[in-house]
Order: sequence, then structure tokens, then C-alpha cells
Amino acid sequence: MIERGRGPDPRTATQRRRLAFKVRETREKLTSSGTGSRIFDVELLRLYSQGLIGSGAALVMLALAIAAGSCLWVEPQFVLVWVTLVGIGLALNHRFAINFLRTPEPAVNVRIWRRKFALTAAIQGSLWAMIIVLLLEDANPSARTFVLFVLLLIAAMTAMTCAAVPAAVYAGLTPILIAVVTFMTPWDGFQNLSLSIMAGGALAYFVILARRLYSTSLDTLSLSMEKEELIVEIEQSRANSDEARRRAEEANLAKSRFLATMSHELRTPLNAILGFSEVLKGELFGAHAVPAYKEYSSDIHSSGQHLLMLINEILDLSRVEAGHYDLKEESVSLPHVVEDCRYLLSMRAKNREITMTEVIEADLPRIWADERALRQITLNLLTNAIKFTPPGGSITIKVGWTATGGQYLSIRDTGPGIPADEIPTILSSFGRGSLAQKNAEEGTGLGLPIVKGLVELHGGTFTLRSQVPASAPRSSSCCRRSG
Repeated sequence: MIERGRGPDPRTATQRRRLAFKVRETREKLTSSGTGSRIFDVELLRLYSQGLIGSGAALVMLALAIAAGSCLWVEPQFVLVWVTLVGIGLALNHRFAINFLRTPEPAVNVRIWRRKFALTAAIQGSLWAMIIVLLLEDANPSARTFVLFVLLLIAAMTAMTCAAVPAAVYAGLTPILIAVVTFMTPWDGFQNLSLSIMAGGALAYFVILARRLYSTSLDTLSLSMEKEELIVEIEQSRANSDEARRRAEEANLAKSRFLATMSHELRTPLNAILGFSEVLKGELFGAHAVPAYKEYSSDIHSSGQHLLMLINEILDLSRVEAGHYDLKEESVSLPHVVEDCRYLLSMRAKNREITMTEVIEADLPRIWADERALRQITLNLLTNAIKFTPPGGSITIKVGWTATGGQYLSIRDTGPGIPADEIPTILSSFGRGSLAQKNAEEGTGLGLPIVKGLVELHGGTFTLRSQVPASAPRSSSCCRRSG
């Protein structure tokens, strides 16, 4: 980001703000129980409007069918007037529903629209109920039964289409209830009582049905909004993941450039330090006038070598962790590599009075590996074992077959041991155990992580086992490579 000369990407920031707003909006919907939340109530009014528009054609066909049936007892001109009024009411409902759907959500006044829909439902119910005006004077039992059937059918349609707005349900069913009571009052007898009870029960059932449909609408909206919240959160998580990946890529690129640059910038002066300090240490141009200068030059040379080794280890570990370490695999004899490394470190072990023993199985075939990486693995493990093995101890090196047909390298020493809880720390970059810190042993904490990374690059496994008691060997490091 510094290299680009700007802060975070404006498009990313805008996307994150948009996702955060959507999350807040969806959670506000979910906290609603159907009342008291404007967003939730708007959704219910939207469902109501869509229901009115969807049922418009069916209601028109129902009005025409009722009109056709009424012509059996009423003059057609009166029926035509009733059908026209009902059609005007349906058109008014349809127009209100379209206007609501076209109104932007921020401009919707929930209370006013709810009153409008309740009023239009009452008007529509009144127009439907006017059917009794046509057939009220007709004493034909068939006409009476037809009117009762029509009123109950209209009540069922009203309960289903207006269920999303309870106020509209009650407003639409009230005129029908009044019409039923008015129509049934003049008639006496057991049959009339039965029909009245049936009509009342049917209207009560339609009210209960409308409430159930309202609850179902609430549940449907809740599930839909939970799904929307889940989708928004997934998008937000993906955006966060993309941002984190972008930053990680930029950090990795910056690290790679830094290491490449600093490697050159550090090695160039280090080569000069090592070269001139070696000249001073060897007194190639004559003896020093002050003997201490020779000792100082030797310290400078050893410090420069240590710093160069540290730089090389950091670069190796960085390449391994980034997956940029290119293996140059070839046919290699593992016992031969181990023998060379043991010979290189034999003098150091002898100076510390440490005995190194080799146990190598005979007739081991060559393996396909990077010889330089194998040498680095073996040298790091042997150096670590020599460093922490006390004088008079021993180191055992084993090379042989694994149970699966591969080959293994095992290095075992008699050091003081590593606590089990410190093993993950030791295997992490720059991790050092309490023993190394207590004894102030030199080291960067990169040797074992490099070993682990190189072994895994070869498709092998690295295992570190240790026992703390002094009577038991300190550790056993085992590297396996499939044949």
C-alpha cells in the first residue's frame, strides 16, 4: 500500500460499507416480531399488494359467475349495476396495490397505507355484500341458499387475499357478517337456526384461517430474511477474506523484495568484513604491533561468519515457507551423505568429549532427493545434538529401512531433554527452549524449522521425541523419506 502511494482501495471500502449496511438492515428485520418494525411491516404490505394483484382476475371471474347465477331470480339490469360496482371496487384495490408497489420504500408511510388498504377492503366487502339487496325480497329457498353460499365464498376469498394485513381482514369481513345477519334475521325455524350457526362458524373459521395465514407469512418472511442475512454475511466474509489475501500477498511480496534486497546489501559488506578480517587474523602483511589486534580480528571474522550463517538460514526458511525452494533431486546415497556430515563434525564432537556411533543397514539403495538439502538436514540435526549433549555423552546415528519400504535417518543423543510443552515452540521459527535460554547457547532457533520444512518438501515426515529425566536420552529426531 505504501508502494502504491495510497490507502485502502476506495472500491473495497465502499463494498464493505454496503455489506455492513445490508447486515444491519437484515438484522433489524429479524428482530421484528411482525409489529413495531417499519421494514417488516413494509414487507407485509408488499405481500398484501401482490396478493391483491394476483387474485384480481379470479375475483372478476367470481363476480361474473355470481352475476350469471343471480339472473335466475333478479332482473339483468340490476345485476349489471351490482357487477359494475364490484368491478369498480376491484379496480380501486388493484390501483392502490400498484401505487404501493411503485412507491419507494423510504417514502412508504406504513400507518397511512394500512388504513388505505383497510378502507378499500371495507368498501370491497360492502360491494360484495350488496348481493343481498338483489335477492332479499325473493322468498325462493334456492335463492336464499345461493346468497348464503355466495357470502361465505366471498368471506373465504377475503380472508385469504387480505391475510397479510389483519386490519383489512376484519374490515372486509364485517360487511359480510352484517349481510349474513341481515339476510337470516327475517327467517324463522330450525333450518334457519342451523344455517345461522353454520354461517357464524364458517366466518369464525375464516378469521382463524386468516390469522394462521398471517403467522405463516411472518414465518416465511423470517426465513427469507435469515437466508438474506446468511448470504450477506457470506459476502462479507468473502470480502474480508479477499482483503486479507490481498494484504497477505502484498506483505509476502514486500518480504520477498526486502529479503532479496537485504541479502545483497548485507552480504556485500560481510564479504569485505570476512576477507579483511581473515587477512588481519593471518597477519599476511606482517605481525601486529599489538598482539590483541590479532585476537580482535579473529573475533570480527567469527562474528561475520555467524551473521552470514544467520542470513543464509533466514533466506532458506523464507524460501521453504513460501514454497520457492526448488529441489534439485537426483540419485543420492543417504548413508554416504550422513557419513560425510559426521566426518565434518567429528572434530567438534571430539573437543566436547562426545562419542558418535553409526548404525547403518547394509545394501541400502539410492534415493531420489536433493543432496544439498539432505546435507543441510543432517548437519543441522548433528549440530543441535552436539550443542546440547554434555561432555562425556553420546550420539547415535541410525540409517535404515522404514516399515513402509522407505528409508529413515535417526539421530539420538543423551542430552538433558526437552519438556513436551516446549516442542511446538522449538519447531516454530526463532523458537528456543528454556534450556537454550538458560545456558545462553548460541543459535537462531531456525535449525529445526528448516529441517522440518526440507523433509516435508521431499514428501517425508519429521518426528521429534524427548524425555526430560537425565537418565533417559535427550531426544530422538527421525526423518523418513519414501523409497
